[in-house]
Amino acid sequence: MAKIIESIPNISEGRNQEIIEACVDQIRTTPGCTLLNYSSDPSHNRTVITYMGSLEGCEEASVKLAKKAVELIDLTKHEGEHPRMGCVDVMPFVPIKEATMEECVELSQRVGKRIAEEADLPVFLYEKSATAPHRQNLAKVRKGQFEGMAEKVKDPDWIPDFGGQRIHPTGGAVCVGGRPPLIAYNINLGTDNLEIATKIGKIIREAGGGLKCVKAMGVMLEERNIAQVSINMTDFTVTPLHRVTELVRNEAARYGVPVIGTELIGLAPMQALFDAAEYYLQIEDFDPAVQVIENHLL
Repeated sequence: MAKIIESIPNISEGRNQEIIEACVDQIRTTPGCTLLNYSSDPSHNRTVITYMGSLEGCEEASVKLAKKAVELIDLTKHEGEHPRMGCVDVMPFVPIKEATMEECVELSQRVGKRIAEEADLPVFLYEKSATAPHRQNLAKVRKGQFEGMAEKVKDPDWIPDFGGQRIHPTGGAVCVGGRPPLIAYNINLGTDNLEIATKIGKIIREAGGGLKCVKAMGVMLEERNIAQVSINMTDFTVTPLHRVTELVRNEAARYGVPVIGTELIGLAPMQALFDAAEYYLQIEDFDPAVQVIENHLL
């Protein structure tokens, strides 16, 4: 059986469609790799690209993407709601079929080395690929963002794994690593008060004593004039979508604010959506393998 992995890099451009398409084209034109989805957010000024394929195909596509991004994206001119430290900010590899986490870690090491050499972008290995415990968490690596990263890498604890003790002057640095599936899930609030979204983010995230495997922060969607709780769920089997949604809804109600919608960025595992459907519909003894028509297709 062929080994299949998924990659979900985030690039620091969500407004200029020509730049976005030029970067996405690097995936479209790579044999052994299939573009699944890409989603841009102007407020975050960020695009999430999802592709899947062989180890070799995803390696080539990822290096090509980094080379094109550093050519076209200048972080000295970049503004957006989402934290970022690189033109390609993060590049995770996820085992999907017949592939192991160990293979994704090895892939991240090859890709990281090539990105440093071929795109001139210093690379931090993170998550399962991290070379030290303090480098596992993306938020800790990215702390200081692009503007503070040149000073940060002077610290011996924060020298990039590849590319030297420096950052690229306009492209910054990138995090590359193997990790489990992550769900990027945002909850929109019926208010323009960013402070409320920020407080809720602090309450629900694991680092603040909230839900396990949840990272969250408040952001402002300027084009809609609403506040959003922006969430990364690193393991939906530990904390499911519906639990996050209901906690945010309850916390927002304390301020007299409704949840007016949710947003899925990129792709999500089917089981995560089945779990939410089972919860909200209160289906007793729900068995997707038996009761979902598509699961019977040959």
